[in-house]
Amino acid sequence: MSDLAPPTPAEPAGPELASAAASLQWLVDAGVDTFVADAPGNWLQAAYKLPAPDAHAADPAPAAPAKAAPAFPAAPVGPALAARTLTDLAEEASALQLAVRRPGAPFVFADGNPDSGVMIVGEAPGQQEERERRPFVGPAGQLLDRMMAAIGLDRQSAYITNLSPWRPPSNRTPSVAEAAECLPILERHIAIVRPRALLLVGGTSAKALLGTETGIMRLRGRWQDIEIEGASYPVMPTFHPAYLLRQPAQKRLVWRDLLAFQKRIRNE
Repeated sequence: MSDLAPPTPAEPAGPELASAAASLQWLVDAGVDTFVADAPGNWLQAAYKLPAPDAHAADPAPAAPAKAAPAFPAAPVGPALAARTLTDLAEEASALQLAVRRPGAPFVFADGNPDSGVMIVGEAPGQQEERERRPFVGPAGQLLDRMMAAIGLDRQSAYITNLSPWRPPSNRTPSVAEAAECLPILERHIAIVRPRALLLVGGTSAKALLGTETGIMRLRGRWQDIEIEGASYPVMPTFHPAYLLRQPAQKRLVWRDLLAFQKRIRNE
């Protein structure tokens, strides 16, 4: 009978685990929080129905309480900054020792025209950004340049920065705790630049500035206002260019967001 036993499934390889994790994160960002069936089915087919419950199955054990997602801190947890100019801010921030900063990590501050009135905020630099000490210069940055060009912007008519000026360990996005530590730097940055409107690319920067746990799938495409040091700033969240490189079908949604952003900055 042992020959008829099903084979033991092989452990998934590293890339498979990464792909599965990315798929689950996409579902979470989209707002999925419940599995309604044990097996997948095609919900686009009208004939598809949930499987009937087994009347003879034992009552399931009480489910353990769901672990809540880490909430973004309501109060600032990062350093208080005194800088009143961009030069002073770069000098002050580059001396900070925060959790997100790897030993010896290069400081990547900003690029573009701070007097343009348009500010674009990403999440964190990558390896190529570290080498050049400028945000958005890798493949995602090249796509961002094309996105800006589509609505008449370039690096002379927009100002670009990130939530974190350091690349996090393992090239990952900043954690909630790391984003909270970096937030005062970004808020001081915004207060100095005083843009007319901000485009937030990526869920990490959007959730940090908006102080919410809501994923980018629900945040994108809707204007919201943030208040920093007594001034109000309109922000438009949208997908990060790196995400669009993995999911090009979502470009159609970003195009709507960009058109709304273009309309706003032209009418200001």
